[in-house]
Amino acid sequence: MKKLALKTVSLLALAAPALVVAQTPSTLDKIKASGQMTLAYRESSIPFSYLDDKAQPSGFAHEICLKIVEDVKKATGRADLKVNMQAVTSANRIPLLQNGTIDIECGSTTNNSERGKQVQFATNYFYTGTRFLVKAGTQVKSIDDLKGKTVVSTTGTTNFKILRGLNEEKKLGIDLLGAKDHSESALMVESGRAVAFGMDDILLYGLRASAQNPASLAVVGDPIQVEPYAIMLRLDDPSFKKLVDGTLANLMKSGDFTKLYTKWFQSPIPPKGINLNAPMSQELIDNMKALSDKPAT
Repeated sequence: MKKLALKTVSLLALAAPALVVAQTPSTLDKIKASGQMTLAYRESSIPFSYLDDKAQPSGFAHEICLKIVEDVKKATGRADLKVNMQAVTSANRIPLLQNGTIDIECGSTTNNSERGKQVQFATNYFYTGTRFLVKAGTQVKSIDDLKGKTVVSTTGTTNFKILRGLNEEKKLGIDLLGAKDHSESALMVESGRAVAFGMDDILLYGLRASAQNPASLAVVGDPIQVEPYAIMLRLDDPSFKKLVDGTLANLMKSGDFTKLYTKWFQSPIPPKGINLNAPMSQELIDNMKALSDKPAT
């Protein structure tokens, strides 16, 4: 009997984690019960998610999030849904999603296999490559041209990791600095504390457009690695992923996604009314049909 009791206790102990997981409410159930949904935004990821001249969240990804909110209202029956906004950084976006502080992150987050162990991603909605923001006239065509120089990237990004790896692999002797956000990284280039800021090229175009003197900066170099952006969701939440994927599919099939793209990437955008003139990549054109959430390696 004693052995049987111990065996029963052991089995219950093993089953406990599974019971905890099973009892964790889905995002949709959580939202329905609370009547609230929290959207994460970035403060300087132009044109995806950033604060406008009235200090309000704005951007391409943010607008997509608002479309998702409308579908969440229908799915939960909460027309009275209260939508909260929460600023996140590259470093804290995943922990804040995991602990329930935010319900969805629409920003400029790369969908890769490593992050896929901690969170899940919706359909890819942008593709970009790592390039460099420098002062105009700086002769930089590749990472090799930055040998022995000071380079900055934003802490917690895949770009920082890629640059650190290439620096070690090629023995370039780059002094790689980490900044808390994209604005600080760009400021380090403008102030001369760093020769270049390595980041996703589309974000660099956005930062350049919002700079006090855009003509003083340039985006240079061949793309180091092309990666997809996707909306970030909590892991193991199939019902919410299905809803978000459905919203994106409807936007892409209806033509509304293309209209949003034109608005934010090929038209004058706030706060300075500068046009990024960024055509849609072939990868994104293809994915509007494939609707893939395939991660970068």
